[in-house]
Amino acid sequence: MEQLNNSLAVRMADRFRGFLPVVVDVETGGFDADRDALLEIAAVTIGMDQEGHLYPHPVVSTHVEPFPGANIDPRALEITGIDPDNPLRAALHERAALDHIFQAVRAAVRADDCQRAVLVGHNAAFDLGFLNAAVRRVGHKRNPFHPFSCFDTASLSGLLYGQTVLSKAVIAAGYSFDASEAHSAVYDAERTALLFCRIVNRVRSLEVLELERVGAALP
Repeated sequence: MEQLNNSLAVRMADRFRGFLPVVVDVETGGFDADRDALLEIAAVTIGMDQEGHLYPHPVVSTHVEPFPGANIDPRALEITGIDPDNPLRAALHERAALDHIFQAVRAAVRADDCQRAVLVGHNAAFDLGFLNAAVRRVGHKRNPFHPFSCFDTASLSGLLYGQTVLSKAVIAAGYSFDASEAHSAVYDAERTALLFCRIVNRVRSLEVLELERVGAALP
């Protein structure tokens, strides 16, 4: 009989059907992925130790130049604190920004013998929508991410901790959260990665305890 429950896998390639979880956070000029600017993107690839526990790798990030004709809502900039015209941002064109992120993600996918990446985000549909919109605009042909599947830590933390706001979910998971650093793609991606790993590892630990309780053999 085919093995369907992979929660106790000790290889990343076996844990999520060949997908590598990659936490992504974007900062934008609004809520409309087709009209509003992508201003910052950060990604954290996820590793697995020999015991099957997940952990986050260092973040990869870049600022992004608004695409021609992009809308930028001043209210969004008030939240993020981003100044799109600041030359010190060292922002990349969308194509170069995607290349920078995708290169690191593809390397991690290969290293873990996975087939492709799956986006992990807090309210993941938002981040995936902006990522896919940027891919369409530049005609990128080497997007390592699944186009619609994703893991949403807002839903997962709501299930496990009863919290859906990122800051509250991170604290409920046992980590600190600095509100002054929030709405930075790097900081939010790093905190979301810790949250995702804690959730998956907790599920694994609970299943191990259940198997020990009923006397079943671990794989």
